[in-house]
Amino acid sequence: MKIRFTALLAAALLLSGCVTAPQAPIPFSSKSLEAPTNRVAVTMSKLPAVDTQFPGAGCLLCLAAASIANSSLTQYTKTLGYEDLPQLPEQVADILRKKGAEVSIVAEPLDIASLPDYKGGPNTTRKDFTSLRAKYNADKLLVIQLREVGISRPYSSYPATGEPKAKIAGLSFLVNLSNNSYEWFSPLNVVKGADKWDEPPKFPGLTNAYYQAIEQAKDDITQPLVK
Repeated sequence: MKIRFTALLAAALLLSGCVTAPQAPIPFSSKSLEAPTNRVAVTMSKLPAVDTQFPGAGCLLCLAAASIANSSLTQYTKTLGYEDLPQLPEQVADILRKKGAEVSIVAEPLDIASLPDYKGGPNTTRKDFTSLRAKYNADKLLVIQLREVGISRPYSSYPATGEPKAKIAGLSFLVNLSNNSYEWFSPLNVVKGADKWDEPPKFPGLTNAYYQAIEQAKDDITQPLVK
């Protein structure tokens, strides 16, 4: 019994050691843009498809049931556009230039998943960005990474637990390309509801909430850099 308990304890400690704490926000400081390391490349990862999400519908049958129940909403959501989200790198670059940084914009979307893993200390990236220093001729890289754009409705297995809401989620960060350290880290989670959402086929209330969420997301990304 003692051997079994020791084995279970060791397994628990091993599993707990594998859990990585989420990165805490790091406020932006204009000191990050001071010479001589003020060459900044601005990039954005590939935008996700505008779609519906059903968090909490964990099993395949649960997700299928949620998809069927919200089929008209999903069909409409997929017709919504990005508005000017793709222009965020240009907006960010303009802000940084006004602060004295030497800024370039990376045209192609950044594939973060393809970068090698990196195991550093606190406030460092989990991917190795250092190879991009020479590639982009930059000291630092500002990354905009949107992971969810569309409408989200929470579920608990089969039943819905809330109304659909517009959601824009992701993060933005500034990484020092010499050592993979974060000099700014800002999670993004904008959720906007509608007074009345169940109005197929055009869902005007949710549509308005969606475009409000886009505007809020743009402000949440750019305003910390203005200060």
